[in-house]
Amino acid sequence: MWKIGIVGAGYWSDKHLQAWQRIPGVQIQGLCDLDSVKLHSKGEAYGIPRDMLYSTLEDMLSSAELDIIDIVTAPDTHPELVGLAARAGKHILCQKPFARSMEEACEMVETARAAGVRLMVTENWRWLQPIQAIRKLLDRGAAGRLQMIRYIHTDYYSPRFAPEHELPQPFFREMPKLLFYEMGVHWYDTWRFLFGEPKRLYAETRKVSPYIAGEDAGLITLGYDDYMGLMDMSWATRQNLPGPLTLPVLPDHKEQLIIEGDQATIKLYSSGTLSLIDNDGLETTISEDNSLDFEESHYRLQSHFIECLDTGREFQTSGEDNLKTLELVFGTYRSAEEHEVIHLA
Repeated sequence: MWKIGIVGAGYWSDKHLQAWQRIPGVQIQGLCDLDSVKLHSKGEAYGIPRDMLYSTLEDMLSSAELDIIDIVTAPDTHPELVGLAARAGKHILCQKPFARSMEEACEMVETARAAGVRLMVTENWRWLQPIQAIRKLLDRGAAGRLQMIRYIHTDYYSPRFAPEHELPQPFFREMPKLLFYEMGVHWYDTWRFLFGEPKRLYAETRKVSPYIAGEDAGLITLGYDDYMGLMDMSWATRQNLPGPLTLPVLPDHKEQLIIEGDQATIKLYSSGTLSLIDNDGLETTISEDNSLDFEESHYRLQSHFIECLDTGREFQTSGEDNLKTLELVFGTYRSAEEHEVIHLA
């Protein structure tokens, strides 16, 4: 039985708590948060006894019998929390974005390695139902030899961040790096999962909303030897709205993927329909209900984490692997600032 201690009782912790309660061979043995109101509210919601609720990770480590620490907090807290968990000999699942810099990320990876504990980054996007379905099509060679990839993310979110509007994550307003730091880790990890490691990157980014410090739109080109790709990502586009906007202000992420090969085109519509278009122009629907199933993606991800601990298999999104994703994220900002192509190792 794997005994879990969770750090952080904020907005996204529900996804983690729900998944842990469904996975066989797992027990939640502790939850901690500096905010006692959030802490006790989540404890009550998930049936965690009051004597398993702690204000700090230090208190939880000293009082609870734990094997795993699940960190569900902001990036600036990660170095300290990863260090505490690693030195206590606990395996670690750490929320994305993993780190604020490559140096910080490398230090945390080395801390876990030196302590002899395993470290995985909570990167759930690749575990979403449509992404898993596309990976299966690629694995069977459905598109043939890849030629061109277009990845499109749309939402009309950041222009609605006016101060009078309550937001689920209000800190987005102040982040100096926003879209490609907060969401780019998802997109680049997914891109690598599906298409492998790019060799070149060029980025143009823009700040559209007057209510944010960072960027909320961008175009990224990614180069390979034999194919190429484009990311068209925006939190500030009206192109795919379902109807009149309503309150409260919540994200409504929609994604499209068009994967061109010499044998066929794999096409994911924002509606969730996944189809295959052959060289005769015949479009065949593969499946229709491919929603961005965030709760289930966490169940798949956290089940993978436990399976790898049980079997000794490598994590798909280990701390070391996530360094490659962060290289693309920070390369995006460098390219956009310098207007230069970034050549990747």
